[in-house]
This record gives sequence, structure tokens and C-alpha cells, in this order.
Amino acid sequence: MIKLDKIHKMGKIGICFLLVFLVSCKTGKTASIDEVQLVDKVYPLLDTENSRWFFFSSANRPFGMTSLSPDTEIKGDWGGGYKYTTDTVKGFSHVHEWQMSGLSVMPVTISEESKKNIFKDFYSKFSHETEKITPGYHSLILERYQITTELTSTKRVGFHRYAFPENAQKAILFNLNTILGPCDNTNGTLEKNNDYELSGTLVMTPNFRRPKPVTVFFKIKMNVPTTSIEQDKSTGNYLVTLGQSTKKVLMKVGISYTSVENANINIQQELPHWDFDKVIAESRTEWNSLLGRIKVEGGTATDQRRFYTDLWHALQGRKIISDANGAYPDNTGKNFRIGQLPLDTNGKPKFNHYNSDAFWGAQWTINTLWGLVYPEIMEEFVHSLMQYYKDGGMIPRGPSGGNYTFVMTGASSTPFIVSAIQKGLVKDDLESIYTALKKNHMLNGIMGKAGYEHDTNIGGGLKYYMEKGYVPYPIPEGNKFGSHQDGASQTLEYAYQDWTLAQLAKKLNHQDDYDYFRTRSKNYQNVFDQTIGWMRPKNVDDKWLENFDPYQYENGFIESNGAQSTWFVPHDIDGLAALMGGKEKAAAKLNTQFEAAQKLKFTSGNSHDAELHPEYSRIPINFGNQPSIQTSNIFNLLGRPDLTQYWTRNVVKETFSGLSTNTGYNGDEDQGLMGSLNVLLKIGLFQMNGGTDENPVYQIGSPIFNEVSIQLNPKYYPGKKFVIKALNNSADNVYVNAINFNKKAVKKFNISHDEITNGGELILEMSNKPTQ
Repeated sequence: MIKLDKIHKMGKIGICFLLVFLVSCKTGKTASIDEVQLVDKVYPLLDTENSRWFFFSSANRPFGMTSLSPDTEIKGDWGGGYKYTTDTVKGFSHVHEWQMSGLSVMPVTISEESKKNIFKDFYSKFSHETEKITPGYHSLILERYQITTELTSTKRVGFHRYAFPENAQKAILFNLNTILGPCDNTNGTLEKNNDYELSGTLVMTPNFRRPKPVTVFFKIKMNVPTTSIEQDKSTGNYLVTLGQSTKKVLMKVGISYTSVENANINIQQELPHWDFDKVIAESRTEWNSLLGRIKVEGGTATDQRRFYTDLWHALQGRKIISDANGAYPDNTGKNFRIGQLPLDTNGKPKFNHYNSDAFWGAQWTINTLWGLVYPEIMEEFVHSLMQYYKDGGMIPRGPSGGNYTFVMTGASSTPFIVSAIQKGLVKDDLESIYTALKKNHMLNGIMGKAGYEHDTNIGGGLKYYMEKGYVPYPIPEGNKFGSHQDGASQTLEYAYQDWTLAQLAKKLNHQDDYDYFRTRSKNYQNVFDQTIGWMRPKNVDDKWLENFDPYQYENGFIESNGAQSTWFVPHDIDGLAALMGGKEKAAAKLNTQFEAAQKLKFTSGNSHDAELHPEYSRIPINFGNQPSIQTSNIFNLLGRPDLTQYWTRNVVKETFSGLSTNTGYNGDEDQGLMGSLNVLLKIGLFQMNGGTDENPVYQIGSPIFNEVSIQLNPKYYPGKKFVIKALNNSADNVYVNAINFNKKAVKKFNISHDEITNGGELILEMSNKPTQ
């Protein structure tokens, strides 16, 4: 049961929803989708006790460059940012992003006595009781100063509203030289341009993942005059004193990674007025529009709230790094330069440029969700990835600060881009895209680099994969270079990614390349030990790893164990099953793993670091990290759709249900990947190979809602909407006994992308018993 102190307050609308929510829980009735706006169904506090610097969002727009929210924990990525269990605000930062953090400000009240220590001692307690959070808005009271703070934003501009106590000396502290999340802030400067404007810069220092510094440029505009600006030499902090005024203080903070001038242009283009409430309303409208692409009916009120929270997470991780005029930071070369995105006939950028964690695991998450429901977002990301190729010669798998990070392994952007092409979202310059992708799959491409391997091409083990048909474990030359050098996982990953590239080669009539990469895609067979029935690492001399334990974590497998990763063959489940002795034996084996995993609720604890726990790490299936999140849908391809339906419903129930601050994704959310997975499992659509084959298909699962209506983007798809109706659906009736699409019976548990995007109605007849 959800306690009242766990539910954040959201004004009159939030209170109305709370009443509806409590009544529906008490009576067992389902809340109507129209009783509250979808944006108010989102529960931003989900899993915030296990936060990460970029995990939490509040006063943000979808994919906004400005990701404005309060910080209760700093000096670290994991557990950093807004952490629910910490009751002290340490600043309001504008950059919460993959390997980037910066521009922390704090409104304060000062006296002659307190001014002596304010540069070092400015934190303030706050209470969740008086906190209000909804997508696009965050408000809390700084108890130390009795200041009511309100935050909202446009894409590139943070907007603050502060209500100070009457007769207090108002000031704002700029904490520009500090440690926030994944990096230090250094060389912070702030200058007064006039009584109402300030500007400055700070440098986000390099770290293990992002190898080059990135400068944040910012412009500040106030609605009240500033009377003085002071810097404390020991801390580097700046204190800006404000003039006396009865007005609430409004502050616009425009940011840019290219120049102060462009930060100012971002304000001019996005926030020329001072109407704070208008910006909140516009943010709500934008969020409602995107969340409204999928409307659900049925389930409990909690189910619906959790669903829209999952959908919200799928849309608020990765961030824009380009300015409103299309200028962007390019750090891919030897020297930093300011790049310029192509402009349309109206002088507007044709697309935005992005910062992003890896696409590792995206084949089962955003590939499918974005490609179907948000095709314009998927297309834009493809253009952004190709811009990195044009600048630096490689398509990244996780760029940060306008540069490559080489996070994780493989060429995980390949399935993403191929899926966009196969779905018809990207139609131009396909030969150029293919050339870029092929380069990544060959020596000196990104596939040859392991995690964070910036200066060598050793840790990926690609030369062995090409010569011997597998990546050895250990890689003889690897050792100190990079990380994630787990040869069995790398072999499986490369084989799948090769298969996806082969599909594009086939589409473009590159027959020799198609044959070559299709042959490489069979390399997964070289790390399957038929004598024990598991994927198993082997060394450079073709000898199996001795004393192999398939349940030992990261023993030749990336962020997983051998039992979990054995099933990482999304492109050839038939071939994997044949190695296991046939589909019946494969299904029985996987079912046994699920039965064991159920005892631990299908995850390695409730956080990413819990995977290292000696008990949790030995789980045979883990839905808290990417390597085995597809497994419940494998049964569909093994001729046992009933087991897909049964186990997926159980995973949703045990792992991805409810609204709580101390759990939610039970692992590594990774900028929308787990949120996207949740959405797909709950609506009953999945793509095993990431939608990379010709005319991609979706496997049909067991939706938890009675009706799911997907609004299709008319720019990309001819149908108006696609509707899934689950008749006689309930928590017990998890099995699909019959399928009908547009009044025609469907015998197989799949439906094509073309059928869905032409629009129509998919009717599932649900039962508490599987068909015989």
C-alpha cells in the first residue's frame, strides 16, 4: 500500500487525482483515463532511493539540454543527484546528463554575520511534505531560508521563481567550482553584464569515460536588479546580492556548449517573456502530447500511473547538446571546434544533436518503442549519430560532450539505425549510412574497442573474432586496456550486430557483404559448449575456460553470468535451440531458469550495484540489466507462447509494478532503456531481433491493460491508430486463447510492422488457461 508521505503533492490537480486514486484502491474500481491529465499520472519519485546523476528528472522538457532539478547528493555519479532519502538540498543544477554535470545555483538569505560563511555553508534542509513534483515542474521550500523555490524550463533554458521572506536580504550563490556528479566543475567564472544580466563559463573536467573537457557557457537574466557580485577565493563560489523588491524573483538561465552568445540566443528564441506559469503550462502540454501517443484502459490506477511513469522515463534520458540555431560542440577531432547542423529553408536546424549513454540493449527497448510510437525521435537520433560519423569518422555507441566515450562494447548503434531504415523512417543516403556502419564492424572501427578504450583497438578482440570466429577470454593483449573485455559476451554481441548489418547489405543488394556478415553472425555457435549446454568462454588456444561456473558473474560475460547470456542470440533462436537439442528442450531449460529466478523476483537485488552480491549475482535470469531482458519473449519463438504470456506477466507483477521510492527498475535504467522495456512488456508487443529484418515483425505477448490505443504519426505511417483489445483480461487471465486482427483470425503470435502502421484493431481473447 502506498503511504501518503510517499505521494508527492501536485496542486489541485494532484489532490484530485489522489482522491480518485485512493477511492479506486478502496473500491477496486479502475480510474478513467480522462479523470486526470496524463502528466499528473507520472510518479517522478520512482526508484529515487537508488538514484543516479542522470536518473531523476523534474523541471525538464523531453530530451532538453537543460535538465534542471535539486541535488541532495553530489560528488558522485551513482547515488548522485536527487536522492529521496537525503533531506538536504545542496544546489539546483542545470546539467544532469551522461558523464556531464554543472551549473549549480542556490538562493539564500544573508546577513552581515552569515555572509562570512555562506560560501562554504549554504545547504538547506527541505521536506517532502511541502514538495511538489510533476514533469516540467519542481517546487520545494528551503527551510533554512524559508524560500519557496519553483523550477521549470524550456529545452535550453532553466527558469527559476523564488519567493523570499519579507524584508530578507536576498542573494543567489553560484557554486561553479565544485564536484557534482560524474565530473568536477573548474575554472568557473561569473561576471555582471548590467544590473539585470550576468554571464559566465565553467569547465566540466574529463573523466574515465569522457576523455576531453567540456565548457558550459551560460547567460543569466533577472527580473530584479543585482547590487553586487563577490567571489570567495577559497571555494571559487560567487555570491550575487539582489536589490530590494516585493516581487518574486525570476531568473532565466540559458546554457550552451558553444558560446555565451548562443546561450543568450537560446533565451531569446525559447523564453523571450517572463510568464513563469505559461512555461509550466507549455511544458505540461508537451509532455501530455507525447504521453498521449499511448492511451491505456483497464488495470488498476497504480498500473496506469506506473505505465505513464515508465513511458516518461523512455522520453527523458538522452539530452540535446546543440543550440537553437544549430551550433554544437564537436570534440571528435584533435582540437575542439563549433559545428553547425544543416538548416532547413526557414533557417531552423533539420535535427538536434544529442548526448547519450550507450545503445547497448536498445534493440529490445527504444528500437521498438521509439520506432513505432515516436518515429520522429528515432529518425532524429539517426541523423545525430551520422553527424558524429561525418565529424569524427565513427558512429558512436554512447557520445558525451560532442565526443566518443566508447562506453560498453560492440557496435550497438547498428541495430538502432538498421531498424529505423527497415521501418522506413530513414530513406535517404542509405549507401553512405551503410558505409559508415560497415566501417564500425571492421578493424579500427568501434567494434574493435572495448569499454572506455580511448587510445587503442585491442580490448574489443575484433581481430580474433574475424580470424578465429570468437573473441578469446582473456584477450592476450587486453589486460590494462579498457574494460568489459569478456570474450563470450563480445562474441554473442558482435554476431547479432553482424546479422543486423547483413540485413541492410541485403536491402542494398551488396550480396558479397551480405554473405560475409551473415557468416560472421553464426560465430555465436563457437562459444556454445554442447557438452554442458551453456555459452562458455574459451581462450586464444581454442580451449574452454576450466572449472567454468555458468552462474558466476562476469566470468567471460559482460554485466551478466553465463546462464543469463546463453540466450543472447536474438537473430537466430532456431539455431540456438538446435544446439540445445530442439525447441522443446530449449523451452524446458529456459523455463527452469525462470522458476529459479522467480525466487529472487527476476532481478539481482533492487539496484545495479547489487548485481555483485554473491547471492543475487547467481540468478539465472536478470531483468535488472540488459543482457537477458528479452528472455520471457524467447518462448514465443520456441513454440510456447503460453510461457511468454505467463512469465512476462509474472515479471511485470514481481519486478515492474507499484510506485515506490526504494524500488522501480531494480537495476540499471540507462536513460530510458528499462522504461521502454516496461512499456513494451505491459502492452504486449516485442521485437526479438530489434526490428532489423525486412518488414519487421512484433511478437505478441500478454498486455496487462484491457485496451491499448497507439496514435500513429501521420508523417511516417498511413494508419491513424493501432488498438489492442484484451477481452476478459484480468490478473488471472494472462493467456491468449485466440487472436483476431481487423476481423481476420491470426494463427501465429506475431504481427508485422506494416500491418500495425496501416492501422487497425488487434483483439486478444484472454483466459486463465493456455490453449491446448
